Amino acid sequence: MEYFKSGLKSVLGSHPQYTQNEGAETVEILLARIQHSTLLDDRRDACRAIKALSKKHRVEVGAHGMGILRQVLENDRRDNEIVSYAISSLCNIMDDQDPDSEDATGGESVGEQFTEMFIKQPENVGLILGLMEEYDFNVRWPAVKLFTFMLSNKPKEIQEIVLISPMGVSKLMDLLGDSREVIRNDALLLLIKLAKGNANIQKIVAFENAFDRIFDVISEEGYADGGVVVEDCLKLLLTLLRNNISNQNFFKEGSYIIRLVKMFDVPPDFPESGCSSEKVSIIHLLLQVVRTLVNPANPAQAISSCQRAMHACGILYHLCMILMAGGVPASLLTDTMNTVAEVIRGTQSNQDYFCAVTAPSNPPRPAIVVLLMSMVNEKQPFFLRCAVLYCFQCYLYKNEAGQAQIVQTLLPSSTEVGSLTAGQLLCGGLFNGDPLSNWFSAVALSHTLIENPAMKEQLLRVLLATNVGSPPVSLLQQCSMLLQQGNKLQTKLSLLMLLSTWLSHCPAAVKQFLSIPSSVPYLTSQSGSNEHDENEELVQGACAFLLGICIYFNDDSVGSYTQENLKQLIVKRIGLEIYLDKLGEVSRHEFYSKAAKQPQLQPKQPSELLLDHEFCRLYKALEGVIIKTLTAKPQLEFANGSGENSHLLGEKDMLAIRLRQREETVKDLLHEIKSREVELETKQVAINGLEASFRLLKEQNLLLKAQILSSGDGGSSLIEKLEDLERSEVEKLLRITQLSLQSIEGACGGEDEDVTSKLTMPSTNYLLKKDVGTQTVDLSNTSNKTSDSSMQSLGDSSLAGKMDVVSLQQLVNDLSRELEDTRLQLSKARKAEEELSQLRSDHEDLLVLVADQHLQINDLEQKLGIS
Repeated sequence: MEYFKSGLKSVLGSHPQYTQNEGAETVEILLARIQHSTLLDDRRDACRAIKALSKKHRVEVGAHGMGILRQVLENDRRDNEIVSYAISSLCNIMDDQDPDSEDATGGESVGEQFTEMFIKQPENVGLILGLMEEYDFNVRWPAVKLFTFMLSNKPKEIQEIVLISPMGVSKLMDLLGDSREVIRNDALLLLIKLAKGNANIQKIVAFENAFDRIFDVISEEGYADGGVVVEDCLKLLLTLLRNNISNQNFFKEGSYIIRLVKMFDVPPDFPESGCSSEKVSIIHLLLQVVRTLVNPANPAQAISSCQRAMHACGILYHLCMILMAGGVPASLLTDTMNTVAEVIRGTQSNQDYFCAVTAPSNPPRPAIVVLLMSMVNEKQPFFLRCAVLYCFQCYLYKNEAGQAQIVQTLLPSSTEVGSLTAGQLLCGGLFNGDPLSNWFSAVALSHTLIENPAMKEQLLRVLLATNVGSPPVSLLQQCSMLLQQGNKLQTKLSLLMLLSTWLSHCPAAVKQFLSIPSSVPYLTSQSGSNEHDENEELVQGACAFLLGICIYFNDDSVGSYTQENLKQLIVKRIGLEIYLDKLGEVSRHEFYSKAAKQPQLQPKQPSELLLDHEFCRLYKALEGVIIKTLTAKPQLEFANGSGENSHLLGEKDMLAIRLRQREETVKDLLHEIKSREVELETKQVAINGLEASFRLLKEQNLLLKAQILSSGDGGSSLIEKLEDLERSEVEKLLRITQLSLQSIEGACGGEDEDVTSKLTMPSTNYLLKKDVGTQTVDLSNTSNKTSDSSMQSLGDSSLAGKMDVVSLQQLVNDLSRELEDTRLQLSKARKAEEELSQLRSDHEDLLVLVADQHLQINDLEQKLGIS
């Protein structure tokens, strides 16, 4: 005992600098005392010493003492002091974030390893959950910290254990009601970690009145002035709502949206009045909560109801006030603008409200005009300009009235002298020298035309004054000219996206575009270019797409560029395969998939701003129909000794494509015929086996008659019934089988015929063999039992025979259907072979024709050389 006391004094007293070996020895002594001492005071003192050593010697304490400390928690639970020491020791050995801890394993995650050891027995986690119910601060608080450390080290494992623990989540939720702030605040962090990435736990937490408790804490802390505690509340709220439609519906139906309004209750001049970084962080988190509820990826009905609720309760009003306030930090302004965009997206009432918002300027200007001024301004931050474009796109989304209002500002009759309009800003940004401004303006203008053919025709009326004394040109003509003259990637792509949106579903726009002399030659040269730069290939693909739109939506009103003429132009000048390859470059580009995922622009740098979400949707919708238009009915014109050699070569390419397709089809059919021949042979073997089974059954019946005859007086009646069975069942089965064999042989007529189902015959054969076995058993029973038993067995045999009749009838029906299918397949194969032969003949004729053309050309060249 004195030895233990001296060791304990050295730990509790002067804390000498032990070597590693000395520390390990001391830990072993103390753990032995905890495990074997009978007095609670001795165990408590040793546990206190272990707590002191657990930071510096966490490996030794964890390796040798985890089980002992777990026993303390279970056996000495009534003593809060020793339980507190044990929990604190476990916290020290599982905490990987403590800078004072020393790992003897060369930087490995010691806490994670010890956590894994501890939770191998799930009841250990339940033990810690039970300790959280203790009100004593020295027990509850360390238990909360220990559970948080375990969640940090092994989140998924702990989540699974909590889900199966009785009232596990409820015990954790009770911590939010603790009057001691430190426990309540740590419980917030614990719940954030617990609910992260687990939808089931998120639902349970939400239905444990989490939203009410969160808003109670926010209210106690002073809403937006609450500091870091309110931040944690909003983080927990985000964790429960993000990607969880069930919780979002519960939040909306529980009228919790209106409780967010007080968080936005900030003075209009809050930036000038001193906005702390904590308040800015809180507003950022609050905006994320709002966006989670109206995310475009959510179900449309849920989005619409949340948007209407936000308008009704005043959240949209507060968002617009922040948007129009002066001095707001750029990051907060960008986040607010993206939030406003998704609150108004697709809801007419919210879009109308946003349209009526005016900026507090002199003179007052509409908010839309002020935002577009920022978008086309090169000096504004890049991410802010992206947010303005997204807000403008969401304002126009499914808003025909808003689209018409923007287009009207471009028409000559609607322009007011001295006023700056949205249309003027877009045209100015479209034609200035900044590629980013060109891209933003072109994409914004294209959104005024989406799913609105009337506005596409109205925009054809827009005229632009270029040089003094020169006649005005149309907006479409100016865009075409800038496309051909531009050398900036973003400028060319933006104009191609605008023109593609404009010309799609609008034959009038296609007519005006084709009437521009240089438009089609430019698209043709770009579509057939051999440039191999990745971004240039994207431009070539967009040009091919625009050329395809000119074909598909062509009403043949431009004589030189009818639909058929443009098809022939592609075949002659580009080549169909090359064109289709260029068309596919758009969807193969890395930024296509990124842009197609979501409406919001999320580039990391300006060079990544290439494709727009709506353009990707348009491309996806029209790519297939353009390809079908070009390849469905190729026009093959065989010249009669006249025409250009290039024309013949183009037609030859088309014929070669069709020929290859037909050859592949015929190969597939021939392969299928061979496989069916093999199956037919297998079927014939199965039918032969079926005949043998019938013969065996007949022999068994003869044997059965002989044994019944020798059984006694009742044998004659049994023989008569057996003969009836043989005539009515067995002979009927044989007759059906013979008929099926004859039908198979007659229908096949040779090696090319086929029956496809392999498994039906073997299964029927199995039924017949089973029937023979039944007859044998009946024979044995007849020899040893009375005539009544024999009659019963004979009745069973008759029933089995009737079942076989049904099976064979079904078999014959199946074989008939399969033979009919085979005839159809063979007929198709013969037709394909005939067509292939015809195509080969045509191909040979074409080659002869080309050779004749070459001879004629050589003769002409020789004559010209002589002359």
